[in-house]
Amino acid sequence: MKMLRGAALPAFAMAAYVLTGPVQAGDAAKGEADFKKCKSCHSITAPDGTDIVKGGKVGPNLYGVVGRQVASYEGYKYGDSIASVGASGLIWDEAEIAVYLADPKGWVVEKTGDAAAKTKMTFSLKTGDEDMAAYLASVAQ
Repeated sequence: MKMLRGAALPAFAMAAYVLTGPVQAGDAAKGEADFKKCKSCHSITAPDGTDIVKGGKVGPNLYGVVGRQVASYEGYKYGDSIASVGASGLIWDEAEIAVYLADPKGWVVEKTGDAAAKTKMTFSLKTGDEDMAAYLASVAQ
């Protein structure tokens, strides 16, 4: 029995790795460089009004987005689909942001379960989504 228990732990660990894959951390410096693609619609402004990245007002301010409830930035008018995701209580983390950035429409459809769900964000990152998520996490620290 002891032998079986000893063999089961490595097998379980390997199964968990195969099913979930390796932890992939993004590169915040690369994300910062890529943010130029985002600043036409988004700014990063600290609560005291300090502009970290001056940008547009089409999208919400992204300061502190990691750890914030989806669709909860005060004063921004979110679309109905993402607002319903936010109403469910989902909190943005780096992994969720990376998936969203790769396919905003697909993410909203998946989260709402509604094939007709829409998003105001039409831009998607073909590469570097983990890097952007890491950058967004780093700016509010």
